[in-house]
Amino acid sequence: MVLTPALYLPTSTSNGTEIIVFLAILAFILTFSEYNSAFPSFIEFRDAPPVNRLRFVGLMSMVTFLTLICKNAYAPTDLTGVFYSIGLMVANVVDFPYSPVRLVVLVLPGNASAPLIELVSISASIAYVAALVTIASFAYAVKLRGWPTGNGAFNVWTNLPLFDPTKGGDVVARLQRDGRLNIAIGALLPFLIPAVIKLTAEFITPITLGNPQTLIWTLCAWAFLPASMIMRGMATLRIANLIVEKRRAYSTSESTQIA
Repeated sequence: MVLTPALYLPTSTSNGTEIIVFLAILAFILTFSEYNSAFPSFIEFRDAPPVNRLRFVGLMSMVTFLTLICKNAYAPTDLTGVFYSIGLMVANVVDFPYSPVRLVVLVLPGNASAPLIELVSISASIAYVAALVTIASFAYAVKLRGWPTGNGAFNVWTNLPLFDPTKGGDVVARLQRDGRLNIAIGALLPFLIPAVIKLTAEFITPITLGNPQTLIWTLCAWAFLPASMIMRGMATLRIANLIVEKRRAYSTSESTQIA
């Protein structure tokens, strides 16, 4: 996944490919060591599929689709033309005033060329829709498939290594607060990120989206990180609800035994 844009698109520097290969190897080592270790480090929900599987598929879809769309500008083929046409149709629906996609387009400088504006609009639209589909897929797993009860007992220590249940306060209240906060921030980030970039453009050098690899990874981060936060919030709220149900069942059982 990490190598896809570097293999199919031109690099901005002579050693750009070597840097991408190094990052790909590093990502592989981190993921392999995490999933083969008995002790969790920082990756959440590693034993509670399909959270991380959906995240990977969602990000992989974004990277692949955006790579094919950007490649159409350099070496068009029948395949890249099909994806570009699909992206153009999606952009016509998603890119409307005050939408997150339109805010991304407005980040471009005033002298940006028409082909670049269209490319950014199409890429942002595809990335945003892919993020929405990923969120909807996880919502389906939670609401209709009963995640995570189908995977056996949920181990908080393994799946939430950064959450300390012994810390002060009720566990359910903390999980609910964290879940709602993650969902709220995730929903706002696609709007806030372009606005912050636009406001700070006068003080710092803004990210240039003219380079295809920069465009791909910037828009993937813009769409994927909020989607990942929303999924985390949904998962956390689901765990809180399961704890409430367990407490209620235990309380009912105790009342029945006393009676």
